[in-house]
Order: sequence, then C-alpha cells, then structure tokens
Amino acid sequence: MSHPHRTQNIAFFFLLLATLLIVVPVGLIVVIIVQKGLPAINGQFLLDIPRQGMRAGGIFPAIVGTVYLVTGAIIFALPIGLLAAIYLSEYSRENMLTRLIKLAIVNLAGVPSVVYGLFGLALFVVFFKFGASILSGSLTLGIMILPIIITASREALESVPSSFREVSLSLGASKWQTIRHIVLPNAIPGILTGTILGLGRAAGETAPILFTVAAFYLPRLPHSIFDQAMALPYHLYVISTQVPNVDEKTRYGTAFVLLALVLVMNIIAVVIRTKFRKKKKW
Repeated sequence: MSHPHRTQNIAFFFLLLATLLIVVPVGLIVVIIVQKGLPAINGQFLLDIPRQGMRAGGIFPAIVGTVYLVTGAIIFALPIGLLAAIYLSEYSRENMLTRLIKLAIVNLAGVPSVVYGLFGLALFVVFFKFGASILSGSLTLGIMILPIIITASREALESVPSSFREVSLSLGASKWQTIRHIVLPNAIPGILTGTILGLGRAAGETAPILFTVAAFYLPRLPHSIFDQAMALPYHLYVISTQVPNVDEKTRYGTAFVLLALVLVMNIIAVVIRTKFRKKKKW
C-alpha cells in the first residue's frame, strides 16, 4: 500500500524541482535588475531626453516610442485576431483545410522574431513604402502577436459550454446575436489572457523594430505614425553593446523601466480580466 504514496511523493518532488528550476532563475534576474536599476530611477531619468551620446539624460523618448508601438500593435492585432478566432470557432466547418489553418496559426506563434522583422521590412517599409516608421513597426509587431491572440481567443470561445448557444438559439436569437451577447462576454477572460501574452512579447522584442522603426539616437518625440521612434528594447541593446562608457546603473535602469512597463500593462489587463471573470456564471 505504500508504493502508490511513495510514487506520488517522488512525482511531487520532481514537479517541485522543475518549478524551482524555472522560478528561481527568473526571480534572481528580477532581483538583480531591481537592485542595480532602482538607483537610476528618478524624474530626470524618466522624463528627460538622452544627452551626451546617450551616456546621460533620460529615456523618455524610448518610453513613449515603446508605448506607441505596443498600442498600435494591439489596435491592429486584437480585432483581426478576435474575428479570425470567431470564424474558426463558430462558423468554419471541421475539415482538413481548417485543421491545417489551425496548425499553421499555432506554428506561426513559434516563428523567430527576426523573421517577422524581415517580413515587415519587405512588406511595410519597402513594398507599401511606409518607410521606417511607427506604422511599419506596429503592423509588424501586430502580425507577430496575431497567432497568440487567435489561438488564445479560439480556445476561450470553444470553452464556453454549448448549452449556452443552444438555449440562446432556441429563444430565437440569431447566430451572431448568440456570439455577441452570450459567447463573447463569457470568453473575454481567456481573450484577455492572449492579449496579455501578446503585450509582453510585443513590448520586449528587438528584432522586428530594428528593421522597421527603431532609431539609434533620436532625442525628440515622434509627431506622426510615419516618424521613426526610439524603443526601450533597442535602446537597451544600443547602450549595452554599441555605446562605450555607459554607466551600469543606466543600463539596468533601462531594463528596470522596460520590466516595469510590461508589468503595469499586464496588471491592467489582469484587473480587467478578473472583473469579467467574476461575472461568469459557470
């Protein structure tokens, strides 16, 4: 009788070990970034422009550029991803073609970001002649996070019980009315989960913006979506590898701000998701 308990304890031990192997390194990275980056955080660092070849001053243009790019990517990707998920979940028939499309979407989520950067360069910068701009960068980031949003939204829609749809249709509601008033409100928490994942990836990627929008040094704010912009991931790369004699706390302070920006975006999305989740009846 003791063998099942021993096996269970061994399984729990390895599961705990696997969890610690993930959590502990990530926790150490966060602690190091906070410890070394927090001394650099002040009003001048957050609200001033870069000076002396980015060895002094602040990172305000990079913060604004990152917010613009992430906002543009979500504005582009969320409606298209949600509509695609609704079609795949509610309207398309289950056949070989739809299975291939779903498999392709899942595989696209794992494509390296540098490939999306080259795609954005060829399509938006060169073919559509948008140039290196916020528009090109946002569209490239939007395409990159589109598979994540589609996959998460489709799973959220499919998790809504079929009985909800059947009751709505039996009461005389149309297919679209059922989706809009019954399915979507109950799937919003899962949809927001995909949005959170997309936000995190869009804010932290360097390769796509390197090809489509990022400026090496631009001590001013962009005036339109056709302007270049600085961005925190690329700025961090530049001051860490391309600019000599940059103070260590400046590098870690930039990393801390990027981490905090992503965390704030995630917290806002999580709060919204929690409010919708409390309204669920199942």
